[in-house]
Amino acid sequence: MTVSVSMASPSLILVLLLLTATATAASAVTASDKEKKTFIVQVQHEAKPSIFPTHNHWYLSSLASITPSASIIHTYQTVFHGFSAKLSTLEAQKLQSLSHVITLIPEQVRHLHTTRSPQFLGLKIADRAGLLKESDFGSDLVIGVIDTGICPERQSFNDRDLGPVPPKWKGQCVAGKNFPASSCNRKLIGARYFCGGYEATNGKMNETLEYRSPRDSDGHGTHTASIAAGRYVFPASTLGYAKGMAAGMAPKARLAVYKVCWNGGCYDSDILAAFDAAVSDGVDVASLSVGGVVVPYYLDVIAMGAFGASEAGVFVSASAGNGGPGGLTVTNVAPWVTTVGAGTIDRDFPADVKLGNGKTIGGVSVYGGPGLTPGRLYPIVYAGSEGGGDGYSSSLCLEDSLDPKFVKGKIVVCDRGINSRAAKGEVVKKAGGVGMILANGVFDGEGLVADCHVLPATSVGAVGGDEIRKYISTASQSRSPPTATIIFKGTRLGIRPAPVVASFSARGPNPESPEILKPDVIAPGLNILAAWPDSIAPSGIHSDERRTEFNILSGTSMACPHVSGLAALLKAAHPDWSPAAIRSALMTTAYTVDNRGGSMLDESTGNVSSVFDYGAGHVHPEKAMNPGLIYDISTYDYVDFLCNSNYTAKNIKVITRKVADCSGAKKAGHAGNLNYPSLSAVFQQYGKHKMSTHFIRTVTNVGDPNSVYKVTIRPPAGMVVTLEPETLSFRRLGQKLNFLVRVQARAVKLSPGSSSVKSGSIVWSDGKHTVTSPLVVTMQQPL
Repeated sequence: MTVSVSMASPSLILVLLLLTATATAASAVTASDKEKKTFIVQVQHEAKPSIFPTHNHWYLSSLASITPSASIIHTYQTVFHGFSAKLSTLEAQKLQSLSHVITLIPEQVRHLHTTRSPQFLGLKIADRAGLLKESDFGSDLVIGVIDTGICPERQSFNDRDLGPVPPKWKGQCVAGKNFPASSCNRKLIGARYFCGGYEATNGKMNETLEYRSPRDSDGHGTHTASIAAGRYVFPASTLGYAKGMAAGMAPKARLAVYKVCWNGGCYDSDILAAFDAAVSDGVDVASLSVGGVVVPYYLDVIAMGAFGASEAGVFVSASAGNGGPGGLTVTNVAPWVTTVGAGTIDRDFPADVKLGNGKTIGGVSVYGGPGLTPGRLYPIVYAGSEGGGDGYSSSLCLEDSLDPKFVKGKIVVCDRGINSRAAKGEVVKKAGGVGMILANGVFDGEGLVADCHVLPATSVGAVGGDEIRKYISTASQSRSPPTATIIFKGTRLGIRPAPVVASFSARGPNPESPEILKPDVIAPGLNILAAWPDSIAPSGIHSDERRTEFNILSGTSMACPHVSGLAALLKAAHPDWSPAAIRSALMTTAYTVDNRGGSMLDESTGNVSSVFDYGAGHVHPEKAMNPGLIYDISTYDYVDFLCNSNYTAKNIKVITRKVADCSGAKKAGHAGNLNYPSLSAVFQQYGKHKMSTHFIRTVTNVGDPNSVYKVTIRPPAGMVVTLEPETLSFRRLGQKLNFLVRVQARAVKLSPGSSSVKSGSIVWSDGKHTVTSPLVVTMQQPL
């Protein structure tokens, strides 16, 4: 093609030059390209010279001035201003030196945090009043699910009896492999996929293994989407387990899916593009069951994307992570994100181990294939025993680690760790084993996760695993070789105690902002039934030919969309509530007792759990609809919080896109003075005998116009807590009143580097509403 430039405008010439440079960059692949990595580049948005017709042209020009070999991966214009590109260290340094470039953020790779829960949460279809009725089941609210995509054909996503797509919706249904534009309907109103960041690092994807489209090739996204907003489907079950009606939290809410997770992980540049698109499209809630390493907020792309979303009025819920039961494991900890941990529900799937000595060890499983012969005891071996294989690898039942001569015809005990739980069963089956017992390690404790195994198998706790191994060792030295069988008992309802904090659920304290208690709440996350793609086995194992419309999975990934759906219901019932108001309602009405009336327990130990395990407690949707008072937070409150957290003005601009003057904020208080529904104080002893701090809080009346609230203080043990005033008298809806909390503590004896944690609460009540805020005090002894 020949183009005459003699009559062309300067803008057209510029565009042609930029397009030529981009084409050259795309074709020039050098050996050094492998050493490059992706950076997310934040740009001073308002500094664009008028000669450039769009910001994208300006970004292309900036990039071309540094290197002819780079191209833009994504352009961001809603929750973030800038672009992403793959650069060498030298190219990144040169780009950073440009006056309009604010910062470059190295890309992180994130990973997924991998029925009956509506009834367990108290959401009843037949109620004439209540959250479901008041919110019209979430109708016309849009939940954006940032995950692995969706299987649109599932009945959970049918649009029967739904009205037209809300007129505010600006999104798209992007067609791709095995995903025609007709895949969307009045339920699934939007679908996009983002793979530029993934492919920039890994090369072009293998489309025989995954779909270049919004279609889900993993199952995780389909599962989380149906938890948040699945329609009522009956009958529903997985391999005969958990029979009943399946439903999401907001059955009439609309869904928009943003596929960002691929076989190689979930890349920051793609996640940020999804946030950018979701807010521009018009979602009301963003649900993200993905996480990674905790870093300062100015390096945390999820925190940045979530800030922009929150500023636009979008509620962002994110999974806390599955790093529990250890402390300091919680992720997605920014205060403008609602961080969700996982609890159990009152249903389980017992599959007990009966040993040859007559003892029974409790376990769980959702195995649905041919079982073991009833009444028969089978030889049992520990895979890590001498002769089982190559030691450590065989104890974990890793691929090709077992000796078929050792395990054939036997039940094999495998240790948990490294490879997936279901994959261990496949290894045992290939080697000729007839069954598997998966034993927790000490770190996992007594937390049990039910899996769809490919052979008769069950999971047991650490204590049970030790007892089984001890029996095998003792019996092997006697004249009675060790034997066992697995007894599958199906589905059991009415379990007590429940809820219990799931063993895997990540725990606080907050590694980045100890003044903000995280997680915020917990929600059902253990053994949750939800929709599943028709192309993927319930075990996730390629050799497994079984197919099912629903699957049972566990993780904070499952807990997060419960809260996403509840947020949509609350937003539908209260359209004027901000994201912070919705989180406040969920937190101040949460509970910390189980269905026996006792304090919630920790599944890993069986002991009483703590605020670092569950935050404010377990969500209570019906109470959250009418919380009485809320703690609201504005965008500028978050800026003040960052100032008081000693972030620099540049750091704050990277996170918020705002110029911050921190002089006033720092005079006003400290990071703990963010108007959060929980209160957290951290004292460094440094030889002091007495320490004190204060919290200023503002509550907004959303209950009865004329109401008087009185406070009950439950101080942490050994602390003195006072509050002024002790009575709050409201005369109208929307009225705001302040109160001051003072906390005094005495030094305690601690070894260097250790800490002591005590918790209590502050409870406001008008006789009708109970508004509870946890108060946690941490005493630290510096090294």
